[in-house]
Amino acid sequence: MPHRNIFAVVFWMSGALLSFSAAAVAIRELSSTFSVFEIMSMRNVSGLAILLGSAFVMPELRPGLKPRRFTLHLVRNVLHFVSTDMWAYSLTLLPLATVFALEFTSPAWVALLAIPLLKERMNRGRFVAIVLGFAGVLVIQRPGIGTLQPASFIVLAVAFMFALVAILTKRLTRTVSTFSIIFFMNLIQLPLNLAGVGGAFWHRIELAHTLPLMGICLGGLLSHYCLTNAYRHGDASMVVPLDFLRIPLIAFAGWQLYQEQLDPYVFAGSACIVVGLVYSLRREARSE
Repeated sequence: MPHRNIFAVVFWMSGALLSFSAAAVAIRELSSTFSVFEIMSMRNVSGLAILLGSAFVMPELRPGLKPRRFTLHLVRNVLHFVSTDMWAYSLTLLPLATVFALEFTSPAWVALLAIPLLKERMNRGRFVAIVLGFAGVLVIQRPGIGTLQPASFIVLAVAFMFALVAILTKRLTRTVSTFSIIFFMNLIQLPLNLAGVGGAFWHRIELAHTLPLMGICLGGLLSHYCLTNAYRHGDASMVVPLDFLRIPLIAFAGWQLYQEQLDPYVFAGSACIVVGLVYSLRREARSE
């Protein structure tokens, strides 16, 4: 991987980390007034409005509105719809750091699935990053009868589906633009989310919802734009471990905004994760 691509992966993943965290906090804020389907519908509507407006202003984006590889788009987005809505629901049941920590069992699945499905290779740096990342999650979660809540199994199922979505995203980036991937994500998932809405909900939007709505609408759109660009510049088994950094970031947000306990195990596990990431990045740079 060229050095410039490694830096591009880090750049785009930094944007994804901030955007995903903003979206998670927005969902928590809006969940007292709106259902998960309503929140996700608002995200899809705003995403389509922004993307169509961008295509109107920039004609070079318009080819992305054509349905190339639509079957792969459809499979990816049905999986993504189910996993994202389950993830959003889990944010209303568990501490933010717990959700994010359990979600990060997905890199192990990505690394395994990427070998047969994407023909990627597993080198020592990536192996160490994934092993230390998973070890960090175990330190944070401390699995056992007393600590593993029933709702945690929802997140574990989400982690596996997110891994499949990551593989399909990487396959799409080979022939489809980032704009097209994000456009069809919102176009396909909007009717799926609206099907779960019981009735009109727009009249419940108040001025106090402005910041959370910006978080879910802009954060939801930018997170996938940044993540898709990260996949474009790097292998799936290299991109996903960087996402581990969401754990300390969201733990801090949960502490500041919701007085969720700052568990020292979260920081110990996060340190383990960061060591693996730094080692992997240095090996990638030296392998050129």
